[in-house]
Amino acid sequence: MKRINVVGAVLVRDGKVLAAQRSESMSLPLMWEFPGGKIEPGEAPVEALRRELKEELLCDAIVGDHVETTEHNYGFGTVILSTFFCTLNGEDPQITEHAEIRWVSVSDLLDLEWAPADIPAVQKIVQKLS
Repeated sequence: MKRINVVGAVLVRDGKVLAAQRSESMSLPLMWEFPGGKIEPGEAPVEALRRELKEELLCDAIVGDHVETTEHNYGFGTVILSTFFCTLNGEDPQITEHAEIRWVSVSDLLDLEWAPADIPAVQKIVQKLS
């Protein structure tokens, strides 16, 4: 089975975390995720995350501590997701490919329908930031 290494940004601001809803045209349509994407060959996870945030949300972020790495088997392959705490460095995120982005209070994070690979990181964040 294909293994796909991806990174996700846990952007935190004023006690809220940025959640991104996948568009209807993406796999896992309308599920929530941490913004990010695939790590390109030869790219370090932190570099990939900064590049993906620039491409996907037109914003720059400072990448901080590693949150969690999880593996989840989907029909199209195994996703290995590494999430990192991030802080915005300038502009607010803009939607380019997601259906919606939303700043969610930590106490409400578990109310969203998260993509399965993101759930362990969500649980860890709720524990850590509550």
